Amino acid sequence: MDKFRWGIIATGNIAGSMAQSLNAAEDAELLAVASRDQERANAFGERWHIPRRYAGYETLAADPDIDIVYIATPHSNHFDNMKLCLNARKHVLCEKPLTLNAREAAECIELAQEKGLFLMEAVWMRFFPAIDQIRQWMNKGILGDIRLITADFCFQLPFDPHHRLYDPNLGGGALLDIGIYPLSFATMLLGFPEHHSSQVVLGETGIDELNAITLRYQSGAIAQLTSSMRIDKPREAFIVGSRGYIKVHDIFFRPDKLTLHLNGMPAKTIDKPYRVNGYIHEVEEVHACLRAGKLESDLMSHAETLKMMALMDQLRADWGVKYPSEKTTDLRNQTTE
Repeated sequence: MDKFRWGIIATGNIAGSMAQSLNAAEDAELLAVASRDQERANAFGERWHIPRRYAGYETLAADPDIDIVYIATPHSNHFDNMKLCLNARKHVLCEKPLTLNAREAAECIELAQEKGLFLMEAVWMRFFPAIDQIRQWMNKGILGDIRLITADFCFQLPFDPHHRLYDPNLGGGALLDIGIYPLSFATMLLGFPEHHSSQVVLGETGIDELNAITLRYQSGAIAQLTSSMRIDKPREAFIVGSRGYIKVHDIFFRPDKLTLHLNGMPAKTIDKPYRVNGYIHEVEEVHACLRAGKLESDLMSHAETLKMMALMDQLRADWGVKYPSEKTTDLRNQTTE
C-alpha cells in the first residue's frame, strides 16, 4: 500500500489539527470527512482539501476506500463511533479518552481484536521527539532513582453549562479531557501506582473543575498531578531523581524544549522541535504499526489504555462523579482484563 487513506469523523478544532498533519504526511491521503451537518462537512472539506464530504458518520464508515478513521467527537460519543467503524472493518485512531470508562474501552478493544483491526487511543504527547529523548535518558538511568514527578495542565475557561468541558452529558470535567495528560505522563515513566489519593472541587454541573492527584509507587517515588479549567498556571512537568532533574517546558504535553539539570553540572537546554503541529508523529506511529502488521502500538498499548481508564474510573468514584449514561455502572468494579 503506497498511501493509507483516512477519514475523519467530526469537524472541530482537534479534527482540523489532525487534517493539517494528515495533509502533510507523505504516506497519508485524507479522503473523507463526516459531520452530522452537511454544511459543516462541506466547509471543513473545503478548508482542508478533502474530496468526500458526508452528512452522517455511517456513510463514512461504509466507504470502501477508507482504511483508517480518526474519531474526534466528544468523549460521550467515542464508544458508539468506534463500534460503528470497527464493525465496518476500519482501523481506528480515537481521541483520548478512548471511552468514558473502562467497561466501554474493554468492549471496543475486544471488538478490534476480534475483527483483526488496529485500534489506538490518540494520546499524541507520547510520540513527540522530546518525549522520545526523555525515554532515552530514563533508559540510561541518567537521573538515578526517580523520586518525584510533577505535571500540571490548568487553564481558565469561562463557565458555560453547555460547553463540552462543563457538560456531564458530553463526558465533561477536567480529568478525562486534560487530567489524562499529567496522569499519562507519570504512568509512561513510572508505570501504574500501588496507591493513589486525590482532592477535587466539583462545579455546579456536577463535574470536576479542579483536581489534585497523588500517585505513590512501591519504589518510593511520588507523582503530584493537577488539572483544571478554572485556574491558570504554567503547564510544565518535572522529573526529579537522585542525580538531578529534567524540566519539560511549557507546554509539557506538546513539548519542544527540555532542560537537563544534573547535580554539580551546568544545566543543559536542548530543543526538540516537532513537525507540523505535532499530530503527524502519532499518524506516523499508526502507519508504522500497520506496515508491521501490528494491531496496537507499543507506545500506547491496549493494556495501558485499559489501566488508565480503570484508574480514572476509581478517581471519579472517589469523587462521586458519574455521567448520565453510567447510572447503572459500578465504577469501582469495572472489568479491564
